[in-house]
Amino acid sequence: MLRKIISAAAALTLAASAFTGCSAPSSNGKLSVICTVYPLYDWSCNIIGTDSENVELTYLLSSGADLHNYQPTTEDIMKISSCDVFVYVGGESDKWVDSALSNAQNKDMEVVDLMDILGSDLREEELKEGMQDTGEEEHGEEEDEIEYDEHIWLSLRNAKKCTAAIADALKKKDSANADTYAENAKLYSDRLDELDEMYTEATENAAVRTLIFGDRFPFRYLFDDYGLDYYAAFKGCSADSEASFETISFLAKKCDELGAEYVFTIDGSDCNIANAVVSSTRSKDQKIAALYSMQSVRMNDKKPAGYCETMRDNLNTLKEALN
Repeated sequence: MLRKIISAAAALTLAASAFTGCSAPSSNGKLSVICTVYPLYDWSCNIIGTDSENVELTYLLSSGADLHNYQPTTEDIMKISSCDVFVYVGGESDKWVDSALSNAQNKDMEVVDLMDILGSDLREEELKEGMQDTGEEEHGEEEDEIEYDEHIWLSLRNAKKCTAAIADALKKKDSANADTYAENAKLYSDRLDELDEMYTEATENAAVRTLIFGDRFPFRYLFDDYGLDYYAAFKGCSADSEASFETISFLAKKCDELGAEYVFTIDGSDCNIANAVVSSTRSKDQKIAALYSMQSVRMNDKKPAGYCETMRDNLNTLKEALN
């Protein structure tokens, strides 16, 4: 898969960083914390606190790059090399991290690999009935190789474990403010528990338990938490943007069988596949709704909506389809 291969330019950058002496220390003596994708950054913001002046927090994919095809720039590698705390997902898309960390100048860095922390709570990538087979298994994939779903942040229960791990790393590197990190992490954990209870209440007696996605499906962890099922055009990590006639036809028939009133997409979708599915159903009147995956969030002048706020929005959207 392309996302598993570090480009020649990126590989040269990684090698070069081992020999350069120009990596700057944390600016102004602040604790330097780097997070890759947006949910990890927002979790860290909440643990550190909005009024903190002793931490420099960096969101690495702030350009809106997708986790699955991101490759680090020279500047990214230099930042990582000297940071104090580095937080990343840890899946197949993060294979470049191994080289970056092996060449890091700060050998005392706290590294938080969240998929490693979750361990047995991880879920394998799933190729479900009717889902478009991208053919990856026939092009270089080992038959016995397990590929885990990287969208760990889309489970509130995973988020609790991940935020606890981030708080522990911050406390180790900044013991003077350990109590603040612990207090903020507890407050945030309570918010996650509250949201988890809201999701449980909304789903436990839902009239509808199977949803149709005319798109990728990165919500495996979320759906597993609440016993929901799905049919989708692609796996969550797929780079495909066009579905075959067979896939669209299958999803349309599932809409008919289930009496589905909604066809879902993820944020940023052009909705072409979802529209094709709706057009192929008997009633042709399904509504199209989007759930936010937060895997590609651009940081503009205004900070995007927070993780909890986005998950609450997803819940409100799901409620409409489940009842």
